[in-house]
Amino acid sequence: MSYVAAEDRYTKMQYRRSGKSGLLLPSISLGLWQNFGQPDDMNVYRQTLRTAFDNGITHFDLANNYGPPVGEAEINFGKIYKEDFIAYRDEIIIATKAGYYMWPGPYGEWGSKKYLTSSLDQSLKRMGLDYVDVFYHHRPDPNTPLEESMAALDLIVRQGKALYAGISNYPADTAAEAFKILKQLGTPCLIHQPKYSMLDRWVEKKNDAVNKNLLEVVDENGVGCIVFSPLAQGLLTDKYLKGIPADSRVGRKLPNGALTENGLDENVLHKVAALNIIAQQRNQTMAQMAIAWLLKDKRITSVLVGASSSQQLLNSIAAANNIEFSNEELAAIEEILK
Repeated sequence: MSYVAAEDRYTKMQYRRSGKSGLLLPSISLGLWQNFGQPDDMNVYRQTLRTAFDNGITHFDLANNYGPPVGEAEINFGKIYKEDFIAYRDEIIIATKAGYYMWPGPYGEWGSKKYLTSSLDQSLKRMGLDYVDVFYHHRPDPNTPLEESMAALDLIVRQGKALYAGISNYPADTAAEAFKILKQLGTPCLIHQPKYSMLDRWVEKKNDAVNKNLLEVVDENGVGCIVFSPLAQGLLTDKYLKGIPADSRVGRKLPNGALTENGLDENVLHKVAALNIIAQQRNQTMAQMAIAWLLKDKRITSVLVGASSSQQLLNSIAAANNIEFSNEELAAIEEILK
């Protein structure tokens, strides 16, 4: 039976403008990093994507190396897109990235124009798309001139292979320079995608080179900010409060940057347990409070969540129902996180 999207989908989500652009993104977006490769179930993928769209999530975030194995998330997404979502293409924001290792030889990673343009061509083929809405440089390249990487993003947008350009994992000083170059080229940067959570707050730390932190740099340049790993890969949930479940990321021993047992030290678990008490007092799950804590900052355009099931995704979506914190709650959270 063919998929028909819920008619009330746009009443279920709040949308935020990405910086000073014309693009609105859902406050919660779906990331396909660890949960859309092998050896998982295509039926689960399909149901998760349908649940997302039925609840107003219009933005799906991928990268060339998402899987595992690399490329598999784009292939799986492309199959479901063709069968379920092609009629809704103009209602969907699809993003992908390039920057990490994809193939052998000198042109298979980092930030050269050769790699970035070739990688996007491969991504479009895997997904069966004519264009993506957002194409990111996934990480800064210490050896390629920044002008070359940004010129590649500008070229890709001018070719019509992406509507917008973005960057990811850039520190504040390099991001500021990237924004300047892209603006001069005539393709302003739409959005920056950093890692950010209660347990990883590097975006709040001042960068001495620009005397500002990353959130200040994006804001003053009119660039959006979409954050990934808001739950610290599952740490900011109630999942690990009573040991390591067999079906968790740690229990499954996922590759490609997934959380390991080394990340579950007693100090972190003690903090999460204390945070969980505040979440319960707010009538939220730990995960919902962690997402809400990010969305309280108006500079955050969207929070990227992963989901291994529709139910897990619905739990994350519900976080947007309560993003207000009292001064007492914020002070208690800061005390725990010190």
